[in-house]
Amino acid sequence: MAADLMVESRAAAPRPTGSPKAARAAWVLLGLNVLGSAGAQTIFPIPRSLIQMVTMGALVAAFTLALAVNLRLRIRTSSFLFLLTLLLVPSVISSVSLEAGFGALFRCARLSLFVGTLWLLSRWWSDGLTFVRTHIRMYFAVLMSVVAGLAISPGAAMPELYGGRLVGALWPLTPPQIGQYAAVISGLAVLLALGRRTSWGGAMVVVVPSLALLLLSHTRTATVGMLVALVLAIGSLLLTSAAARRFFTWAVLCGTVAAVAFASALQAWFLRGQSQEYLTSLTGRATVWDALLDAPRTLTERLFGTGLSDKSFGGLPIDNSWLAVYDEQGLTGTAVVAAMFLILGGVALLRPPSLQRACAIFLIGYVGISSYTEAGLGDASAYLLHLALAAALLATPTGGTHLPTPAVPRRHVPRWARRLT
Repeated sequence: MAADLMVESRAAAPRPTGSPKAARAAWVLLGLNVLGSAGAQTIFPIPRSLIQMVTMGALVAAFTLALAVNLRLRIRTSSFLFLLTLLLVPSVISSVSLEAGFGALFRCARLSLFVGTLWLLSRWWSDGLTFVRTHIRMYFAVLMSVVAGLAISPGAAMPELYGGRLVGALWPLTPPQIGQYAAVISGLAVLLALGRRTSWGGAMVVVVPSLALLLLSHTRTATVGMLVALVLAIGSLLLTSAAARRFFTWAVLCGTVAAVAFASALQAWFLRGQSQEYLTSLTGRATVWDALLDAPRTLTERLFGTGLSDKSFGGLPIDNSWLAVYDEQGLTGTAVVAAMFLILGGVALLRPPSLQRACAIFLIGYVGISSYTEAGLGDASAYLLHLALAAALLATPTGGTHLPTPAVPRRHVPRWARRLT
């Protein structure tokens, strides 16, 4: 069952052979790097320095693997990767002043390795659906570690410190991280099933536990982002896929019935015990945002920011990608990030309907919605990895042009000769 999702169905299409295992392993190591080192208290205490060594070691290993498998440095042109490389300019300019401390230069080096690895892997981006499966396997394994932590110690997995929300008890994962991973792989699994690249049974093996973890994490942004992004992605398939039309119709009917039948329960889950006023202020985020925008800045700080930091302002998390980029990389970085979305969105609109396009639209839509209450677009993060996967899915296949073989003229055979044969 689970193997149906993890390996492409033979009846649908043969598995692409374009990307080597080392390239997919490098992608997994990039995912390990962006898991982060800060989160809830784990069952078995892990020193943060050790976690940072593991995550940074994964990034170095990813770059080494990608370089080893692409020694000739064959890369493909990519506007997304060009803009991501351009983002390094304001990052370095703002970080060399050390206003954010020596950690800013360390984060610049990390972002450089992250971008360099993506450039090396871009050679195989025409094999985008294989990277989608790698993406699903990677984050499904992470979520299974969350399930294991919940089974071993429910109290540590759902601590009062986080309001009873699900956290990583074996690896320090926050509720928003769990919600993000669950939402992304659930949406991608549904799209693979609609595109007949896996069976519905295999997809449900991933979707059902992932949605359960999403509910336990009480992550509103991930839930809304997944639903809206799925509507956009499936909408791009409605004109060409009967399966997408059937699924959309049933999803709307079931969703409407569930919304009416469980309205009070859904409202209680969405409020998480908070008041309407507190929810309106985005659980206190608006206070930090107003303080960040009102803070005095020099012209250089407005243009290039104050340097890469831990995405906080005044000791409080910013929780907004656009304001975090403005704080760290200034208006220049904000313009570059906006250009990345415009390029990816524009290319997705120009591509003909396909499964790859639908998956890319889902990822772009999800990251775009999440960017309002989550930070990470200006530094190496899971959100940038999602966008890189979208760029890979939108990459046009490369390779030699196969010229048509000229037809060999058939020699005319007289009718009397045909009778003899």
